[in-house]
This record gives sequence, structure tokens and C-alpha cells, in this order.
Amino acid sequence: MTIGARHRHLLPQTLPGFERINRYWDTAHEMPAAKILPGEYYVTDKPELVTTVLGSCVSACVRDKVFGVGGMNHFMLPISADGKGWNGAKDVLSTATRYGNFAMEHMINDILKHGGHKKHLEAKIFGGGRMMDTLSDVGARNIEFVRDYLNTEGIPLLSESVGDIYPRKIIYIPSTGKVLVKRLKHLHNDTIVKREHDYQNEIAAKPVAGSVELF
Repeated sequence: MTIGARHRHLLPQTLPGFERINRYWDTAHEMPAAKILPGEYYVTDKPELVTTVLGSCVSACVRDKVFGVGGMNHFMLPISADGKGWNGAKDVLSTATRYGNFAMEHMINDILKHGGHKKHLEAKIFGGGRMMDTLSDVGARNIEFVRDYLNTEGIPLLSESVGDIYPRKIIYIPSTGKVLVKRLKHLHNDTIVKREHDYQNEIAAKPVAGSVELF
């Protein structure tokens, strides 16, 4: 697929499994870009950026600092009928905990599969704003989960931009580890809130069974 501004560019082939992710040529940064939506993640071993817009959801940007392979996810923990999140459940291996593990571990396993090493991994996290009118602050629960996950797995958390009431646009370049964050203070948030409500309903209807182990 050829696209370009002043020049014509050819998008590099994706790693296996990421063919359906929306990709384009980013003229501002002069590199290929992948745009992910709630429930998606993208891993690359090439110089390209990954971008998304976050409300209550969180994104973990994880990469191998030596070999430059890395990726970004975009997820939210399911909320139970009483409005509680993953740590509100009595069962430690609750559906929400399994879902969070699934969202993190599938991405990390793809990083390891394509040349990354767990001992070289580093992370940055974003999102978790208080965007949705629910009984609990799902954004805060998402932040707590991802912090605890990284700590448990021994993956250093280098930086974060989380919480508050604003959505964020995130641009991550795994090959360098650079992240650009823009708080969208003046954006009409209806689209983000509706997208996250729809995503929340979808994950509540399709619980993740079991868990994934890092190799």
C-alpha cells in the first residue's frame, strides 16, 4: 500500500498477526504509524509509531531497550454488576484480573517472540482518566492494575501520565522509547466516552477464560 505527502512511501510489512491494525504514513513524524482502538495492541520491530486516544482506558508502552522491539496496548478492566473492578472481587483470579493479564501478556509475549528479552524490558503507562459516570472510578482501577502487574513481573516503570479528568492522545515510538502525550482539554469527549462504553459492554459479555504465562 503506497501513500505519501511530498514523497511516496511504502509501509513496511507488519509482524504476523497485526495485518488488520489501521496503519498509515504519518507526515508529521515522517514514519509509518499504527492506530489502535480499545482492545487492540500493536508490536513492531521497525522504526514506526503507535498511537491511540485514551479516556478511562490505559495503555502500557513496553519495549526491549537493547533491541528496540516493542509495542503498545489499549485496554480496560471489566466492571462487575456492583460497579467493582478487578480488585473488588473476592476471588484473586477474577475475570477482570485474568482479562488484565491477557491484555498485558499477549503483547509482551509477542515482543519476546520477535526478538525481545524479558530482562531488557521497560515500560511507560498512560491514561486512566475519570471519564465515565460509573459507580466506581474505573480509570483508577486500571492504573492500579497495570502498576501492580509491572511490579510483579519486574518490569521497570520509567514514567507515566495517568489519572485526572482529561483524555490523552499518545504517540509511542518503540524503537527509541520516545512518547509524546497531548492532553485533549478542549475536545468534545462524547465519542471517546461512547467508544469506551461500547468496549466495556463488549468485554463484560465476553469474559476471558484462563490466563497466559510469560515465557
